[in-house]
Parts: sequence; C-alpha cells; structure tokens
Amino acid sequence: MTRHEAREQAFLLLFDKSFHPEMELSDVIALACEDGIVELDDFAHALVQQVCDAQTEIDAAIEKHLRGWKISRISRVSQAALRLAVGELRFTDVPPGAAVNEAVELCKQYASSEDVSFVNGVLRAYLRAEESACGTSE
Repeated sequence: MTRHEAREQAFLLLFDKSFHPEMELSDVIALACEDGIVELDDFAHALVQQVCDAQTEIDAAIEKHLRGWKISRISRVSQAALRLAVGELRFTDVPPGAAVNEAVELCKQYASSEDVSFVNGVLRAYLRAEESACGTSE
C-alpha cells in the first residue's frame, strides 16, 4: 500500500470515527475492516491512533486558525482532512507540503471545492504560524 493509500485509509477511519465519538477506535477500525471500508496497514493504523490520542490538542491547534468557526461546525470531511494533516505535521517527519497536498487531494476526492479551499487555507495559516514560532520562513 502506498503512503497516499494509507493516508486515505486513515482519513476514512477518522471520518467514520467522527460519527461515533463514543466508540473505541479499535471498534471503529474493526467495523470498517469487516465492512470492507478500509484495508489498514501499520502506517495508517499508527497515524489514526496518534490523531485520536491527541485529538483535543490537534483540534485546539486547528481552531486557532479558523476565523469565526469552531471545529464542530465545519464539515466532517474537512475535520478529518485537517486532523489528519495536523497530526502528520505534529507527529511524523512528513514534509509540510506533502501533508497539505494530501489533505487537499482527499478533499478534492470526497468533498466540495469550498472544502478544498477552506482546508488549504487553514493548513497554510497553521504552517505560517508554526514557521513564525520556530523563527523560520519559506
């Protein structure tokens, strides 16, 4: 499975989990695998686990860059894409451009053009803030 395919699997699980916040992640994964929705590899599983374990922290980081919005009010597709990208940016060594590009591509596939622009804008603002905090620039 390619990294893109693994990210898509992780995205689908995060999207599914958003409908069942009370369920344990392991149960969401088991049901999705049984239903044939996902075919999970180690990378995707680790990524989903990291995002779910740190969701409060990730959501707070995302909300800092939502102008006039709360994360609970944006589409579930945008939520899943943003959580996945910010999780990757925080917990893996993926290049920032790759994380943003993957999130945008997932939105192109599963959402509207408004979601694509929204997710891209939020992630770009997140990256600019992170670069400023680290004292680096593009």
